[in-house]
Amino acid sequence: MLFHVRMRVHLPHDLDPAVAEDLKSREKARAHELQRAGTWRHLWRVAGCYANISIFDVDSHEQLHDILSGLPLFPYLDIDVTPLARHPSALPDT
Repeated sequence: MLFHVRMRVHLPHDLDPAVAEDLKSREKARAHELQRAGTWRHLWRVAGCYANISIFDVDSHEQLHDILSGLPLFPYLDIDVTPLARHPSALPDT
């Protein structure tokens, strides 16, 4: 199952800089792990925002929920999820 996920990060302005750097470092490591596993298939930065647009390939809604809620930055994320389906006019995968 493919999902389009938009994540916007809202770190508190008074968050200790060391805590913020630790969160970002752990988030990056987890993102790399999920990309290598083929679960986080695409990751794009949104220009001018502390946000990204991603494509996740998971087996269930529950798996996506577990992945997103387990991200180190999750408490500071505003997340929009859109399920994707193959378009009938799309070229077949080769």
